[in-house]
Amino acid sequence: MFPVTARNRVRREDRASYDRALVHAVFDEALVCHVAFVIDGAPSVVPMLHGRIAETLYLHGLPAARLLRHLRGGAEVCVEATLVDGLVMARSSFHHSLNYRSAVVFGRARLVRDHTEKVAGLRAIVEHVAPGRWDDARRPSGPELRQTHVVAIPIDEASGKVRVGPPKDDDADLGLPVWAGVIPVRTAFGAPLADAAGGGAALPAYLRALLERGAAGELSG
Repeated sequence: MFPVTARNRVRREDRASYDRALVHAVFDEALVCHVAFVIDGAPSVVPMLHGRIAETLYLHGLPAARLLRHLRGGAEVCVEATLVDGLVMARSSFHHSLNYRSAVVFGRARLVRDHTEKVAGLRAIVEHVAPGRWDDARRPSGPELRQTHVVAIPIDEASGKVRVGPPKDDDADLGLPVWAGVIPVRTAFGAPLADAAGGGAALPAYLRALLERGAAGELSG
């Protein structure tokens, strides 16, 4: 469990979670996270690919990118990911909602200088998107590694927020002739489109497995 702090405390206590496993699971399942930071007093939010190894999140980008320039200096950041599991349709507009799982991490970014950790962080990002891809694709070359910065954010101060279940209408509205319930939301992948540049490689087994998982509804959010 994460200790509750002034920053990670969820005000909606009935939806709060400080369970490490939940926070890990949300970031592991979400394809994209959002990184919030402040530069010169102005707030910004940037969507990023990410990877996780144990209690560390990894992000990457060009050294010249504004976000990476800011983060590599040890800036404070907030990283968030959300999975939408359902549309909650209530009888009144006031009680409409979403079923969701979300996680927020607060921390100070660190530029990864160690070569072994840098490669491991990049591997985690690639494997997060498509498990099995790192061992199949060409590894980064020396020049490519020099053109890429990787930053690490410790998962030390974090919390989750979850809503599940049906709509919570007022008793007076239960008899209204309005459909109410939950419409599940699932992530699905379309048919693969092979690159026209050629190569002739068949779709690998790990990507077929990813498509099958999506078709079976095992990927949500």
